Amino acid sequence: MKVKKRYHLKKKKVKWIKERLADYSMLIPENAIVEFLEAEPYPLILVNSQPLIMLVDDKPFPTLKGALKTSIKSHRVIVDMGAVKFLANGADVMSPGIIDADPTIKKGDLVIVVDEKHGKPITIGISLTNGASMIKNKTGKAIKNIHYIGDKIWNLKI
Repeated sequence: MKVKKRYHLKKKKVKWIKERLADYSMLIPENAIVEFLEAEPYPLILVNSQPLIMLVDDKPFPTLKGALKTSIKSHRVIVDMGAVKFLANGADVMSPGIIDADPTIKKGDLVIVVDEKHGKPITIGISLTNGASMIKNKTGKAIKNIHYIGDKIWNLKI
């Protein structure tokens, strides 16, 4: 992963990020060291030197490591175990593999994809349809994969 810049964020910017994280704002605890990492393909927010938040189109959202630290169920999609090996290799999420999805998901939302057996995050993606359609559809792509276990963001060492 190519890092262009790394710097500490001012309290005002940290507050802005926490407000936009909404339910996930607890990923940035009080007195945490918060840094901005300008990297490809997405800028990252380091919390105590861990890449817990990524910025996608200037919207903060948890990385997989950030998602593992929460038990929040919003913006989650559950897939069957047959889809796991494909998602762990970077494949997009196909509609037939989806078991359940948060009904509040809209097209273009960032979502966390978890497996049905353990409920562990496997991938972060951009929804290509709404939550109800993800469950109902039996063909086609439902989520574009942008971050998965084993990719450059997951393996980032600071």
